[in-house]
Amino acid sequence: KIDIAQYLLSIPGIGIVTVAGFLAEVGDLANYAHFKQIQKLAGLNIAENQSGKHKGKAKISKRGRPELRNLLYKASLVLVAKNKEFKALYDYFLKRPQNPLKSKQALIAISVKLIRVMFTLAKKRENYDSKKVLGEHRMKQINQLAA
Repeated sequence: KIDIAQYLLSIPGIGIVTVAGFLAEVGDLANYAHFKQIQKLAGLNIAENQSGKHKGKAKISKRGRPELRNLLYKASLVLVAKNKEFKALYDYFLKRPQNPLKSKQALIAISVKLIRVMFTLAKKRENYDSKKVLGEHRMKQINQLAA
């Protein structure tokens, strides 16, 4: 019954339970100016553990809502299996020449991309468009990797 839910449901691979859980955890998207605020709320922002000369690994902060982080991770698993654009992006993250990601790191990156797509669809009140998801630059990178 929420008006923006229809736009979020237009994403192939995203169902009612995922959209309901996302909106329940995030609340009204009008309260957010940028998708990175939701990323930080989920605890998916990058944090480094450093002190003095010691510089630790960069990893997700895990500060935030664990239920939202879990929901996004599980949704990204389904997207990689069911959605062509997210599958291509996942494969690119795993096989790119510079700095290839491990599988869980790539799934976290897909989760962040999902936040960005959902935020944009809700703000602009548009349905999912497969051509806009990856953009020209990323499509060029994926095509170069495939060739």
